[in-house]
Amino acid sequence: MLDLLLLCVTGVATGFLNVMAGGGSMLSVPIMIFLGVPGTIANGTNRIAILPQNISAVWAFYRKGFSNFKLSLSLGLCTIPGTLIGATLAARVPSDQFNTLLALIMVLVLIIMALPQPKTLNPAESPSKNRLIAGHIIMILIGFWGGFIHIGVGFLLMPTLNRVMQLDLITTNAHKVFIVMCYTVVALVVFAAELELIWKYGIALGIGTWIGAWLAANMQVKKGIGPIKITLNIVIMAFIIKLLFF
Repeated sequence: MLDLLLLCVTGVATGFLNVMAGGGSMLSVPIMIFLGVPGTIANGTNRIAILPQNISAVWAFYRKGFSNFKLSLSLGLCTIPGTLIGATLAARVPSDQFNTLLALIMVLVLIIMALPQPKTLNPAESPSKNRLIAGHIIMILIGFWGGFIHIGVGFLLMPTLNRVMQLDLITTNAHKVFIVMCYTVVALVVFAAELELIWKYGIALGIGTWIGAWLAANMQVKKGIGPIKITLNIVIMAFIIKLLFF
């Protein structure tokens, strides 16, 4: 019972971080491993919790008027081919060799986010045709990463939506949670077919992530982009330190 309570509390923090910036799965996956779950199964079980987190956030953004389901869906569908390949590979090989690669990706994202901020579009505007095409192509690669390990996928989605497609940060996060929701459905089906997932752990985490995601989505709309930028940079730096030194 205590393990389920611990996972539920961890889920609140995980959902909050994932919607605000990313990296929340660096809390949920290690906690499951600490409880004795093998890494590959923890990676798959984590997808059970990711799904309600993003459903909650999508609904919260929609209620606040931040949604463009047509664009979100087209971006989300582009992730599916990569997700199928990534999730299938992840279900069959251990994932503990990717810490160094993840750290390098986070360093790159930090550099990208530190560059001069480009002009972003108002929520009512649409990206140019070229930026739309580039964003959709990148989603295929992001789908592979999301399907394979998911950890840190927010740090890939946010620069793509914010820098490549010039979307403001609140709109970026509204699209991000919808995209993750799309590919998580596919990844979860693959993992459930390939592995013996621990559903009670996933559901306990999912209850927490639902709450955390709802809190984060509502905070963003009320507070604007300031908390997003602060959270994003803090989490990325903490993520890099953890991967390299712990």
